[in-house]
Amino acid sequence: MAPHETVAVDGVAVTTPARTAFDIGRRTPSRLQAVQRLDALANSTDVKVADVQAVIAEHTGARGLVRLRAVLPLIDGGAESPQETWTRLVLIDAGLPKPQTQIRVFDDYGDFVARIDLGYEQLRVGVEYDGPQHWTDPAQRARDIERSTALLDLGWTIIRVTSELLWYRRGTFVGRVDAAMRAAGWRP
Repeated sequence: MAPHETVAVDGVAVTTPARTAFDIGRRTPSRLQAVQRLDALANSTDVKVADVQAVIAEHTGARGLVRLRAVLPLIDGGAESPQETWTRLVLIDAGLPKPQTQIRVFDDYGDFVARIDLGYEQLRVGVEYDGPQHWTDPAQRARDIERSTALLDLGWTIIRVTSELLWYRRGTFVGRVDAAMRAAGWRP
């Protein structure tokens, strides 16, 4: 490891975010887990793919570079949870365009309405991953209903997804997103 690939944090030597991403991407056997971890790292450190590519250029003979190069284009620091990463990869793997993450939506007066987990802003198609708290917390449920109504009023189609849908009915989820995109004018 090159000396410039470490930094001191509170007096402790640690690898730089780029070097950490280099190691995670090479050594994590699961593609999904690698992208989830790299998304989290990019979200918390703002490390860029170009930074990781610079580390690759210095270690061209390192093991695992094929694996790392396969996951690099999938990194998105906008993902705020492993479930959002999983949802995004399901769409990409189904052949749909890579969705944007954390889409900020404003009303006609410029007032902030919502931030959507991921989707296709130009088509006004959004995807929201709903964890258990969205169903079990009455206050969260009420906020979600109001938020969904506001987005609908602005012409957005929101597809809500849960882990059960991703595990057991992935085709149903992808079909819903595809249909919403086509209804909004998208053509593959």
